[in-house]
Order: sequence, then structure tokens, then C-alpha cells
Amino acid sequence: MSPKTPKKRSSCSAKVTTTEVDILSPAAMENIYYIAHNAADCLEFRGFGWPNSKKKKKGTKRKKKN
Repeated sequence: MSPKTPKKRSSCSAKVTTTEVDILSPAAMENIYYIAHNAADCLEFRGFGWPNSKKKKKGTKRKKKN
């Protein structure tokens, strides 16, 4: 193998462990306090949004009439 070629390792033996995150922990509540504007925003950021809600369009520009 050349020194520029990285060694490939098998990912079959590697186990991924996920930890359950508490969304009501003090750190999470402080974070949501600074990023959410109201209760609906808070729930939407946490993944509990309205199922059939319309998404807001950002950055729409209109042409000026001369």
C-alpha cells in the first residue's frame, strides 16, 4: 500500500450505541428558551410539528414595477 492510501477497516464489528436524550433536561430547556419564540416553535423544533401545516417560504423576492 502506498502512504497516501488510507487503510480500510471493516465496520461490521463496530457497534453504534445511541443514548436517549431527555428533552426536558435543564440544558435542553435553556437551549429551547433561546431559539424558540413560542410554544408552537418549541414543539416544532423538538419534532412534534403539525402534520398538515404549511411551510413558511423564506427569501421570496418580488420584482419592482417601473
